[in-house]
Amino acid sequence: MELFLISINPIDVFLWTFRKNEQDVVNLYNTLSPVMQIATGGNMLNFGYWSSKHLDPISAQENLCHVFGNLSELSTAKNVLDVGSGLSAPSKLWRDSHPNLHLYDININFNQLSFLKDKKNIEFLNSTSTKLPFMDNSVDRVLALESAQHFKPLEDFISESKRVLKQSGFLTMAVPITLKNSSLSKLGLLKFTWSSEHYSLDYLKNIICSNGFKIINETLIGTNVYDPLADYYVENRTLLSEKILQHYPRYMEKILYNSLLKMKKASQEKIIDYVLLKCSLDPDLE
Repeated sequence: MELFLISINPIDVFLWTFRKNEQDVVNLYNTLSPVMQIATGGNMLNFGYWSSKHLDPISAQENLCHVFGNLSELSTAKNVLDVGSGLSAPSKLWRDSHPNLHLYDININFNQLSFLKDKKNIEFLNSTSTKLPFMDNSVDRVLALESAQHFKPLEDFISESKRVLKQSGFLTMAVPITLKNSSLSKLGLLKFTWSSEHYSLDYLKNIICSNGFKIINETLIGTNVYDPLADYYVENRTLLSEKILQHYPRYMEKILYNSLLKMKKASQEKIIDYVLLKCSLDPDLE
């Protein structure tokens, strides 16, 4: 597995997490994506959708991609945007499952766009999520798999999705979210280790529905995300920490461990969740 070996300045990490502008997000992912790769043994950068049949990270991550792809009805699509495409492992999975797809991986992070070597039916565009480089009414699907929590202004991404989608198209999003019971004090460590915007479910739905979409499917899957992910790491911490410590200082592994425990606790206390949303254009708002 190819890894980026990067030294870490704790002050830089703090500033990236605090400011959270686009370049900060790029820097964070360039620095911390290898932690996910080391811990999972793969190249997907999502938390996974765990079940009794998906008990390891790669299986859970691939399951999330399959569930997300089925929700998006990729079998009937042709031109698909994956916005915030990470290392393009989800696009490769969708392309291999649906050979007729033509995917466009959109990523502000140029380094990530150059990771995938098998580029058949996938084009790579170094672009922001809030200015999509496509013509009006030109694509069948806009996907944001565990990436929209980084988009800001989020409203610009939603309005751009509306502009580029065909009338029959779908916007599909998988997003870690906060719930009504949430507050900065209750998030605790996650205020920092969730290096993203802490969008609430209500805010997310309001932004979507006030920008020309209607939500046709909403599914909360947090109990199949945070709890089993944390349990897996705890059960395998000795082996995983040994691998991580070959590349990262010890405090990074401790932060990861405590963050996973906090995610599990916050999920159980209904402070955070994880939502899958499928949206169609609302003809009443045309």
